[in-house]
Amino acid sequence: MRIGELARRAGVSVRSLRYYEQQGLVPADRTSGGHREYAESDVPRVRFVQLLFSAGLPSRTVVQILPFLDTGVATPRMRGHLDDEHARLQARIDELTAARDRLADLREIAAQAAAGRAPEQCALEARVAAG
Repeated sequence: MRIGELARRAGVSVRSLRYYEQQGLVPADRTSGGHREYAESDVPRVRFVQLLFSAGLPSRTVVQILPFLDTGVATPRMRGHLDDEHARLQARIDELTAARDRLADLREIAAQAAAGRAPEQCALEARVAAG
């Protein structure tokens, strides 16, 4: 099948498929005219790649995990990559949670200031409350 058909059936853009090919994630055969040709088995492969990217994994990690689709074997190295990525995402979530909480404090200070309380007083109270 051609690239447009694979894109439609897998639910991704043609541009994404070109990127996947460039990264070595979804290889394509070429016709004598230079057109990309894909196999039926590439549809679930593209969907799996898309799932990995939607989980926030970088392409270097996707390359390490993709053999699982071909072999069904989860190697210790692959599990290690998944553990590393999970820890990276958890750290980012923790950072974002702390930023959200600080923003909530600032919103409260702004709301109190809008109600006529002195911004300095609101900020001081917020710092004391935060410990």
